[in-house]
Amino acid sequence: MVNATKGLFISCDIPMAQFIINYNASLPASQKFIIQVLDSTHLFVQPHVAEMIRSAIAEFRDQNSYEKPN
Repeated sequence: MVNATKGLFISCDIPMAQFIINYNASLPASQKFIIQVLDSTHLFVQPHVAEMIRSAIAEFRDQNSYEKPN
Protein backbone atom coordinates (compact mmCIF):
# COMPACT_ATOMS: atom_id res chain seq x y z
CA MET A 1 0.00 0.00 0.00
CA VAL A 2 1.26 3.46 -0.91
CA ASN A 3 0.91 6.40 1.45
CA ALA A 4 0.99 9.87 -0.09
CA THR A 5 1.22 13.16 1.74
CA LYS A 6 0.56 16.53 0.15
CA GLY A 7 3.24 19.05 1.00
CA LEU A 8 5.60 21.78 -0.07
CA PHE A 9 9.16 21.01 -1.17
CA ILE A 10 11.66 23.64 -0.02
CA SER A 11 15.13 23.86 -1.53
CA CYS A 12 17.47 26.38 0.13
CA ASP A 13 21.00 26.83 1.41
CA ILE A 14 22.13 25.20 4.66
CA PRO A 15 21.80 28.28 6.93
CA MET A 16 18.24 28.95 5.74
CA ALA A 17 17.30 25.29 6.22
CA GLN A 18 18.66 25.45 9.76
CA PHE A 19 16.67 28.64 10.39
CA ILE A 20 13.46 26.91 9.23
CA ILE A 21 14.22 23.81 11.33
CA ASN A 22 14.88 25.94 14.42
CA TYR A 23 11.74 27.98 13.78
CA ASN A 24 9.73 24.75 13.56
CA ALA A 25 11.33 23.50 16.81
CA SER A 26 10.32 26.70 18.62
CA LEU A 27 6.62 26.10 17.93
CA PRO A 28 4.26 24.02 20.09
CA ALA A 29 3.79 20.42 18.97
CA SER A 30 0.35 21.16 17.48
CA GLN A 31 1.83 23.80 15.14
CA LYS A 32 4.96 22.00 13.90
CA PHE A 33 4.99 21.95 10.11
CA ILE A 34 8.02 19.96 8.93
CA ILE A 35 6.97 16.60 7.54
CA GLN A 36 10.49 15.41 6.65
CA VAL A 37 14.01 16.83 6.55
CA LEU A 38 15.30 15.27 3.33
CA ASP A 39 18.90 16.47 3.56
CA SER A 40 20.82 19.57 4.61
CA THR A 41 19.26 21.75 1.89
CA HIS A 42 15.84 20.19 1.25
CA LEU A 43 12.73 20.12 3.45
CA PHE A 44 9.23 18.75 2.95
CA VAL A 45 6.65 20.78 4.89
CA GLN A 46 2.90 21.11 5.20
CA PRO A 47 1.50 23.11 2.26
CA HIS A 48 -0.38 25.72 4.31
CA VAL A 49 2.74 27.18 6.00
CA ALA A 50 4.38 28.84 2.98
CA GLU A 51 3.35 32.37 3.93
CA MET A 52 4.19 31.81 7.61
CA ILE A 53 7.73 30.74 6.65
CA ARG A 54 8.11 33.70 4.28
CA SER A 55 7.06 36.18 6.96
CA ALA A 56 9.38 34.60 9.56
CA ILE A 57 12.29 34.87 7.11
CA ALA A 58 11.41 38.49 6.27
CA GLU A 59 11.24 39.38 9.96
CA PHE A 60 14.59 37.69 10.58
CA ARG A 61 16.19 39.56 7.68
CA ASP A 62 14.76 42.87 8.91
CA GLN A 63 16.18 42.29 12.38
CA ASN A 64 19.60 41.48 10.95
CA SER A 65 19.90 44.27 8.40
CA TYR A 66 22.24 47.20 8.77
CA GLU A 67 20.90 50.64 8.01
CA LYS A 68 23.36 53.45 7.64
CA PRO A 69 22.65 56.23 10.15
CA ASN A 70 21.65 59.60 8.68
